[in-house]
Amino acid sequence: MRKAWQLIRPYWVSDERWVARGLFVLVLGLDLGRVYTAARISYWQKYFYDALTNYDISHIWRLMLELAIIASAGIVMDTSRIWFAQLLEIRWRGWMTEVFLHRWLSGSVFHRVETGQRADNPDQRIAEDLRDMVRQTLELSLGFIRNCVNLVSFSVIIWGISGTLTFALFGSTVNIPGYMLWAAIIYALIVSLVMEKLGSHMVAVEYQHQQCEADFRFLMVRVRENSAQIALSEGGPSERIRLAGLFSAVRENWRRVMVFTRRITLIERFYIELGAFIPYLLIIPRYFAREITLGAFMQLTIGFSRVRGGFSWFIFQYKQLATLRSVYRRLSEFDALLSAPAPEGGITVARPGQTALTTRDLALALPGGKPLARIGSLDIAPGSRWLIRGTSGVGKSTFLRAVAGLWPHGSGRVELPDAHLMFLPQESYLPLGSLKTALCYPKLPETVTDSACVQAMTLCDLTAFTGELDVEAPWAKRLSPGEKQRLAFARVLLHRPEFLFMDEATSALDPATEQRLMSLLLRELSDAAIVSVAHRESMSAFHQYTLEIVPDRPAALPATIPVFQTS
Repeated sequence: MRKAWQLIRPYWVSDERWVARGLFVLVLGLDLGRVYTAARISYWQKYFYDALTNYDISHIWRLMLELAIIASAGIVMDTSRIWFAQLLEIRWRGWMTEVFLHRWLSGSVFHRVETGQRADNPDQRIAEDLRDMVRQTLELSLGFIRNCVNLVSFSVIIWGISGTLTFALFGSTVNIPGYMLWAAIIYALIVSLVMEKLGSHMVAVEYQHQQCEADFRFLMVRVRENSAQIALSEGGPSERIRLAGLFSAVRENWRRVMVFTRRITLIERFYIELGAFIPYLLIIPRYFAREITLGAFMQLTIGFSRVRGGFSWFIFQYKQLATLRSVYRRLSEFDALLSAPAPEGGITVARPGQTALTTRDLALALPGGKPLARIGSLDIAPGSRWLIRGTSGVGKSTFLRAVAGLWPHGSGRVELPDAHLMFLPQESYLPLGSLKTALCYPKLPETVTDSACVQAMTLCDLTAFTGELDVEAPWAKRLSPGEKQRLAFARVLLHRPEFLFMDEATSALDPATEQRLMSLLLRELSDAAIVSVAHRESMSAFHQYTLEIVPDRPAALPATIPVFQTS
């Protein structure tokens, strides 16, 4: 309960608290209005059946008018209640989603959560678990309050008209006032205990069910996003086997869901069907003894059903409560991960306000602690150009990740300059949306003029696409690897970083295009420091210094190499 309250409370004390509380009170008031109309209906039925018994036609027509008024009021209240409840739901969900997205995407938290693999499917937890938490919390909390009021109202009615049950026990006379109410309480209590005993593991089953479904859906998304590569590799059968394996986990867990659902359904149906007989068994003797009228008979029957339903709220909502508890559990785990500080120790990254980028005794390691490479101490000054070389897997890209603060494994210190840094991977991320959105990322497209975009694309040999800036398409799939790398260079020209880090950023370009774009970069960003990871010998001509990284040994000292002279 404490963890659930930690998730629920923030919205109700936020800047939106008064609107939220007002909507909640309004919906609750409409619910209580429906409880009142239900109580009125019980009295209406008493008067109606008594009038039928007495053949009182004039009273019948007045009661029919009253029923029309009650029904009309119920329609208005039900419609309004649904609309205001949905409004409160989307406002709460929107607030929670914004908070969780902000925390998830702040700094490199999302990267730390993903690489640490400490939370499966963060997308599902934000998109679906938050939705389910808000919806079910509102439904269950409002339903519980409505149920309590309903219970009190009909308990008073039953207590007033059920009378006293008198019977002999061991030679003594026993009187039980309001016996119908006590029968409903005892009946619901016994079945509730049985329900909790037989369905207590439903929370864990629901938790596992959500995880299995999310894993299955995630792999299908991966297949869709990488359809071309899978088709080229003829990997369809392999992916089908993997998907079948994940679905087998869904199927296996679903069998457990079926078992518990069968138990819960059996108890619910037994409770409902047997509960329909109990009031008749208790009331019929009094009716034939002429102690109550037919109208009172009907009112008692309906009242007993309402009270029984009120006391059995836990029984009827058990499966939904189990699902909500599993949602709270998943969100609490995710909330704890987002709140957890970055791991202490390892590589320290700081911004002391200097102009150069420096490393001090920097050593890279694998996540398990095994040494990878020693970089040592470097000073990368503004305007200098460095080439990082080494065999595949030696740690070249890892060095760039350490500089970006995304690789804490190892030791030493990285001191970043007080400047604009930009990283260019082998394949840059292209967000969904228009071509301009992909080009300007991470800037918003409206902050960059079309003319600036056209100029950058023209310089990077993308003239064929300058007329499609506002076209929305799956650009990550439509563009070839070479076109994506040219688009990345155009992005660099728009952002004009002071320190640029490139990781095989020209690997998909032909030599002539590589030379043209690198020359363009040196000309347009003459004062920027450029650090490149590359295997091609041709890249040496564009850098002043080279750093040779070797496995688990100090990196070779920087050596001056020829500088390519731009015209």
